[in-house]
Amino acid sequence: MERQTAASGIHRLAIPTPFPIGRVNAYLIDDEPLTLIDSGPNSATALDELERALALHSRRVEDLQLLVITHQHVDHVGLAGVLARRSGAEVAALAGLAADLGRARSAGETQERFGERVMHEHGVPAEVVMALRPSSAALRAWGSSVEVTRALKDGDELKLAGRTLTVYHRPGHSPSDTVFWDSRRRLLIAGDHLIEHVSSNPIAAPPLGVDGDYNGPRPQALVAYLDSLRQTREMDLERVLPGHGGPISDHVALIDARLRMHARRAEKIHRLLADGPLTAHEIAARLWGDMATMQTYLTLSEVLGHTDLLALQGRVSEGERGGVVRFAAS
Repeated sequence: MERQTAASGIHRLAIPTPFPIGRVNAYLIDDEPLTLIDSGPNSATALDELERALALHSRRVEDLQLLVITHQHVDHVGLAGVLARRSGAEVAALAGLAADLGRARSAGETQERFGERVMHEHGVPAEVVMALRPSSAALRAWGSSVEVTRALKDGDELKLAGRTLTVYHRPGHSPSDTVFWDSRRRLLIAGDHLIEHVSSNPIAAPPLGVDGDYNGPRPQALVAYLDSLRQTREMDLERVLPGHGGPISDHVALIDARLRMHARRAEKIHRLLADGPLTAHEIAARLWGDMATMQTYLTLSEVLGHTDLLALQGRVSEGERGGVVRFAAS
């Protein structure tokens, strides 16, 4: 399948990251304009590897003419600013994401403050929240600002000489998840919307474009993600090119497995609540033990996504006491 993809003029460049997920895929589209989808994190190691990968295809950073961004996470967008400055390439990303990419530092701080609010509200001890601050600041260092020169919206088309990519907004894993569909080749470049070897975490995040503190309702990431998956399931696809790992040949089977997994997890949480009300952090601790502290925000986001689903079904209610939310089986 890799050879088939390369024969269509798309080359997977696997760029190292410092994160547990491992390498991230950037995709070089050998077309006019010469296009790179995603970039890797902002590190000298990632840049060196990207330059070597480009050289294998007789290309340089300076040859790039169009940079396309699938979503806001630093492992996908961190090098975009460096690449844009060196190449002068146009930078295309979802319109709602453009302002955040232009002020990456303050956007990262907004996410951190939002995350701390969510953790406090859902029972994470204050000392754990404080202990996570250095790692949050370190994560921001792998990103950088980049000016978006072409703002995309759902349904737009990116026209290259040899192909047309239709733009679809598929939020959930992040608010900005964007996928690119080549209908003629039945191919989808999907970022982290769909990955074969791991389930994409729907991470609790503020809405796009917020600058400063966000005190509005928490967006329901998993609810949005499942809706996005169902839309992708209906597409006529032969291959999905994900942000991590190899190509996906049967997106319907994979999406069905993901939908079943989330349904099972919601049921498990509902059973836990039968014994009495719990905070989201307490639920995470019962599901994952020490991992709920080691990966506090990821596990908390996972639990909140499923309590959102159960609440929509009328099976869970929430009550607040002393600034902390507890969930109860209805």
